[in-house]
Amino acid sequence: MILAGLYTLTVPTGGGKTVASMAFALNHAKNHGMGRIIYIIPYTSIIEQTHAVFSEIFGEENVVAHYADVQYKTEEDGAYTDRRRLAAENWDAPIILTTSVQFFESLYANRPSRCRKLHNIAGSVLIFDEAQMLPVPYLRPCVSAIAQLVDRYGCTAVLCTATQPSLNPLFDACRRENTLREICPWDLAEDPVFRRVTFAREGTLNNARLADRLGAEKQVLCVVNSRRQAQELYALLEEEGSYHLSTTMYPLHRRRVLGEIRGRLREGQPCRVVSTSLVEAGVDVDFPTVYKALAGLDSMLQAAGRCNREGRRPAKDSIVHLFKSEAWAPEVIRQNVAAAEGTLRTFEDLLSPRTVEAYFQLLYYTLKGPAALDAKGILAEIQDSFMPFASVASRFRLIEGADHFIYIPLEGGEALAEELKYAGVSRGLMRRLGPYAVGVYPRQFQALTECGAAQRVTENTAVLCDLAQYSKTTGLSLEAGGGLGYII
Repeated sequence: MILAGLYTLTVPTGGGKTVASMAFALNHAKNHGMGRIIYIIPYTSIIEQTHAVFSEIFGEENVVAHYADVQYKTEEDGAYTDRRRLAAENWDAPIILTTSVQFFESLYANRPSRCRKLHNIAGSVLIFDEAQMLPVPYLRPCVSAIAQLVDRYGCTAVLCTATQPSLNPLFDACRRENTLREICPWDLAEDPVFRRVTFAREGTLNNARLADRLGAEKQVLCVVNSRRQAQELYALLEEEGSYHLSTTMYPLHRRRVLGEIRGRLREGQPCRVVSTSLVEAGVDVDFPTVYKALAGLDSMLQAAGRCNREGRRPAKDSIVHLFKSEAWAPEVIRQNVAAAEGTLRTFEDLLSPRTVEAYFQLLYYTLKGPAALDAKGILAEIQDSFMPFASVASRFRLIEGADHFIYIPLEGGEALAEELKYAGVSRGLMRRLGPYAVGVYPRQFQALTECGAAQRVTENTAVLCDLAQYSKTTGLSLEAGGGLGYII
């Protein structure tokens, strides 16, 4: 019998880790009498996809999702008729899907609405999908939370990814037993079946040259490091067959566009996509060619996972072009870029697990160091027998910067936006509005509200009034507010 505890599952892109991790969790839960499986995912774009996969396997009624954009059936008076709604609030179901934000912020929260489900985490199998996406400024508090759930509350945790972060030293510091067990054979990444792409290093490409290259391809994905560059590059492409993806688009808009992209890829139609990194981690698309702006090694490998994902083409014909943008890398990822460049000076094989391990070792423990892995000093606040919940909760915010929201009254969101403007905020309404929300920085929020383009409802929420500020192709304009930096 496999022991309860802490595991890693390192599977190359296209290896089926979503289903494999769930198969492990089901067998493990049965053998150890564990009550539920909680599947934790970093992006809503991935959770929607995973929700569909698990619903098909286990039946929709057996999979409960808890994240901002999930919708449950209601009566005309707003009362929920779907029993899964209450189960989602309390995580009282055999299989729960949720986000990293919901999971970790609940553990460090001080509000009843966030804490009411915490007792149901005990005795669960916890699967952390795309584990490399654990936010670096909160890495030590996140690892500490995982360690305590395993050591003290009867949980088993599985860290799943194609690019496994080097977390052993962090677990060493907070676990009684340092045993990270790998489920998948170490040498699986060397198997030719998972060697599906060839990398080409292109040097510096400005937007004009990049657009020319993309325009010459029938089907191609280009992943850049900022929302601004995504919009600017897209504007240089022919409109027919070209698409833009970023969080300047509200979630329902992105889902629709992703559906169109998948359809064109299946049918062999022209499809040129410019995206931020939101497309990288687990989004199920398969392009014959990918261009990726230089970033962290994990980001580059995740982008490569969108090339020849199904393994239908020879690796030599499936090229991932790595390039430097003409502008400096955004400040928030400059250390990631430096770690990638430093690692690749020593290791030539980007796909080797040894290369990935060396990258994370350099990034976490040399370039950043312990203080940067707990940037808000969360662990310093917590004593053995005392935790200042209010103070910790106010500082433990996994998503920073874009914490103001503009609601877009399109595609069925018009009535909800009117209700928000004239009836005010309620929890049910804000959940229903989730698919129409665009996160922005405070300065852009202020610019849009002060010029009358958006009507402020609360301190950090507003409804877009001037729909000319929202493009059907690229989403919310970045001109108001002086542009944005690195947001996916």
